[in-house]
Amino acid sequence: QIFQQFTGINAIMFYAPVLFNTLGFKSDASLYSAVITGAVNVLSTVVSIYSVDRVGRRMLLLEAGVQMFLSQVVISVILGIKVTDHSDNLSHGYAVFVVVMVCTFVSAFAWSWGPLGWLIPSETFPLETRSAGQSITVCVNLLFTFVIAQAFLSMLCHLKYAIFAFFSGWVLVMSVFVLFLLPETKNVPIEEMTERVWKKHWFWKRFMDDDDDEKINEMNGAKQWEA
Repeated sequence: QIFQQFTGINAIMFYAPVLFNTLGFKSDASLYSAVITGAVNVLSTVVSIYSVDRVGRRMLLLEAGVQMFLSQVVISVILGIKVTDHSDNLSHGYAVFVVVMVCTFVSAFAWSWGPLGWLIPSETFPLETRSAGQSITVCVNLLFTFVIAQAFLSMLCHLKYAIFAFFSGWVLVMSVFVLFLLPETKNVPIEEMTERVWKKHWFWKRFMDDDDDEKINEMNGAKQWEA
């Protein structure tokens, strides 16, 4: 959930009119640009619905990581070159290109970290602790949504174009995390997640306790003996 918020998506979606106004769009155009990004978000989420169980969670996250990273780097470079203390307006062509890059970023998020940020946690917790785990998940998400929403305008004023470089750095970190530490959970029933995924993962298996299985077997044996 922390990674989901540090993609920078809420900063873009919350303050898209302000952001596009800063880029040199007029007020109406900035509103239309925000509507466009919202539409792209909805349509791209549909892509995730149809592809998540076909290509897998990891593939979507890694592809989207590359797409989000490159789009944010391009935006940061363009703004760094074209928007300076002496010139705060982009030419029409560059402004349209920035909007296209923002939509590219939003589309990648919408079929990866957006829905999968909720799907994957729902698959990782055992049934016994699923309710508590999901409660913590929602709490962390809302907490960091609040943090990013409160901090974005100050960050934009101080970092300026580097705000996109900041978020792209986080996208790189979370993509590395997915590559090495996130197992594939496609087509794995929740009841079998521990045995088929976590106990076989090269890193997380060291945190899995086999004593629980032994206790369950002992309890089953005791019940059979009593019967």
